[in-house]
Amino acid sequence: MMPIRRLAAATLVLIGVGSLLLARPNDEVRSAAAMTTACQAFLKTLDEKQAARCRFGFQDKERVNWHFIPRVRKGLPVRDLEGAPLRAALALLRSGLSEAGYDQSLNVMSLEEVLYLLEGGDRVARRNNRDPGKYYISIFGKPAATGSWGWRFEGHHLSLNYTFVDGKLASTTPEFYGANPGTINAGKGRTIRVLGPEEDLARSILTACTPTQEKVVWRSKEAPDDLRGGGVAQPETTEPVGLPVSKMSAAQKKLMQTLLTEYLKNMPGDVEAQRRAEINKAGVANIYFAWWGSDKKDERHYYRVQGPTFLIEYNNTQNSANHVHSIWRNLAGDFNIPVDAEK
Repeated sequence: MMPIRRLAAATLVLIGVGSLLLARPNDEVRSAAAMTTACQAFLKTLDEKQAARCRFGFQDKERVNWHFIPRVRKGLPVRDLEGAPLRAALALLRSGLSEAGYDQSLNVMSLEEVLYLLEGGDRVARRNNRDPGKYYISIFGKPAATGSWGWRFEGHHLSLNYTFVDGKLASTTPEFYGANPGTINAGKGRTIRVLGPEEDLARSILTACTPTQEKVVWRSKEAPDDLRGGGVAQPETTEPVGLPVSKMSAAQKKLMQTLLTEYLKNMPGDVEAQRRAEINKAGVANIYFAWWGSDKKDERHYYRVQGPTFLIEYNNTQNSANHVHSIWRNLAGDFNIPVDAEK
């Protein structure tokens, strides 16, 4: 237990240092400009070899080659950076997220150290597989106020993807966060949970259902093994299933709004506001909630929240339901590529 307590302390220190190094940007500075500036600044800190590793053409197929599993990746890993390049890399990550999203990303990355401590086998092999520095920056095209370009920050259980067109932020999806372990016993009376509210709020909607609502929302007592479309360039666009917000109680509607906020708040303020505006225009009443698996904590479960403009999927089935996958996708198309263009 001691190593995990030490890691928990280290995680808090990491988050604290990140917050000190990277002051929260002025709310009046829109995120597209902030990310463009941060990306340009990052590139200026790199030597020729480092720049070559992280740069790709905008049309390169690598741009849509995303995934959340541990695998061989292209790009420039954080663990190969130090000094000014490392600070600039963290500043770039910070520019693409809210304070809550930045902290959550650091938490996800830090869990790799937990896995390194918990898993058996050769230490060198474990470190190669489980390293908080194995998160890769990839830049597609030239960061500028004109033309098209994008960037990605990705590693195990974290995939953040951004696309820009003529100075405007055209896409912020797919947006993925995972957690393994989802819950850590960090000492007497203390637990650390990454992505905990996303689970608890959704379960509260389920447990607040009447018997009639349950028949609609609870799709199966068996949970699927994972999210749909992991690593696929575009989301599933099947018809929504489950209980619409229009048929929820006032308490359930409030829980749904809080659940949506838990996902929305990870993005910069202007991105969150844009997503909310799209949701409201399409109609909150048209959002559906569906559940698969057990309603009990620590047992396999999965849920889906789908509106006309977005899709949330959450899966917690591995490691005795202590291994979380969650994603936000744009039903019009991720990567600023219309869904129909991929068919």
